[in-house]
Order: sequence, then C-alpha cells, then structure tokens
Amino acid sequence: MSFGEHRLMTRPRDSHDLRLVEATLAITPTAALRWKHDVFGNSVAIAAFAEPAATLEVVSRIRLAHFPADPPDVATLIEPYAETHPFAYPAEEAEDLAPVLRRHDPDPERLVDTWAKRFVQTAGPTRTADLLVAITRAIQAEFRYEARAAEGTQAAPETLRRGSGACRDFALLMMEACRSLGLAARFVSGYLYDADMVDAATSVVGGGATHAWCDVYVPGAGWVEFDPTNGLIAGRNLIRVAVARTPEQAVPIAGSWTGTPESFLGLDVDVEVAVEAAAQ
Repeated sequence: MSFGEHRLMTRPRDSHDLRLVEATLAITPTAALRWKHDVFGNSVAIAAFAEPAATLEVVSRIRLAHFPADPPDVATLIEPYAETHPFAYPAEEAEDLAPVLRRHDPDPERLVDTWAKRFVQTAGPTRTADLLVAITRAIQAEFRYEARAAEGTQAAPETLRRGSGACRDFALLMMEACRSLGLAARFVSGYLYDADMVDAATSVVGGGATHAWCDVYVPGAGWVEFDPTNGLIAGRNLIRVAVARTPEQAVPIAGSWTGTPESFLGLDVDVEVAVEAAAQ
C-alpha cells in the first residue's frame, strides 16, 4: 500500500491547567513531518510518506503535568445577566461566538429543538447552570453508549432516533441542544483518564481510546467542559487535544491510502494512561 498525507492531532493544548512536559511522535513507515497551527490554534502534524508499506503505525507519547481544579460550582461564576436562560451574549463577544452558535446539521423535524426545550422551565426562570447540568446528565442516563469504529459522527437527530451513540455523537447532541437554546458550544477531542488512576469512585466510559466532549461558553465562567458520556461537569479526568467548531475539524488522525480492496484489514486504537507518583 502507499499512503497519502496524513493529518495528526495528538499533541495536547498547553494551558493554565495543563503543561506539556514532553511529546514524541513515531510513525512507521518513516514520514516527513511538518507542524502547523490550525484556525483554532490546535497543533497539527502533517505526515508525508515516501515509501509504501504493509502497515501504518502511529505512536504518540506524551508526558504532562495536569493541574485541574476541583469541579467549580458554575452557578457561582456566571455573570448576573446570564444566571437565567435565555440571555444575550454581549456585543463584544457575540461576533466571535457566532460560528459556534450556528447549528451543525439540518433538523427539519425539529427533533433537537423539541428535546432541548424539555429542560427549560415553563413556570418561572430557568437557571443557566441547572440547564446545562440537566442536559449533560440526561444524555448520560437516557442514551446507550456504543463504541463505533465507523467514520464520521452521527447527526444529532439520528442519535435521538437511535437512542445510542459513541462519545463523539453525544458531544454533538449536547452541542446542538445548547445551540438550539442560544448557547455557544464547541467540540473537544482528547483523552480520558482511567478512573482508577485518579482516585475516582466510579468508572468512566471511553477510557482506552480517544474521547470527545464539548465546551459551552458561559459568561463569567468562560468555556466550561461538559462530558455527556460520563455526566462530568468540568471533569478533572479530561485532557484537551483539540477544540473545533465541528467534529470533522478535530479528527485525531485522518489521511488516505492506495491499494487493493482487500489491503485494508482493520484499524486499532489504544490509549494507555499512567500516573506518576507525586514528587515529595
């Protein structure tokens, strides 16, 4: 087989809560690498291959220091004007948020709108923080998790019809539900800690593979992470690699190959997490 260029997004985003200490990227067969930042500021490696090979292997090893705060009480951080829904983003932010307020997929039957409106109180104001928590927990409780190796992400109406999906499908469903309610939301791709390694009381879904969740922009609190697959609010278990407007813009590895139909035997993805002992 011969391989076309591949686009790799495996390097975590440095931030105040995450410091990248070391990162290596090993590819077999040998590839020439060039790095760039995409439109969202994500680190992207472009791999170009000169020789054909029977298999393609990408091994990314990262060492990082994570400084997650305890999950905040989002309600205490929200600006007074945004404490209840609906609210309007201020003009100085609205223009920048416009792309992540637009819906991702057509929904002619308005299935997402109908589903999202159930979380809005009809008698009295709806607290914004309670709204977001309710959507997150409802997806976790009401939908069946099914890991999918198939390419792409289910449209939110399809996830509602099926009642099941993978983490990326649940992230998009929450994004679309929030956008239907006038809340800016974006897609996040990254890694999930194994719960046993971070002293968590219960197991998490999606460990051992790449993971997906979403950010919602809350005035005063900023971008707040919500993992509807596990019902996590600003979870300390999450390691961000890429943020994007759509799931397609945050695919961890994408590329092409040329060969016979029987050349493709399968695809395996494995993520291993180890936690170092804290320095004394």
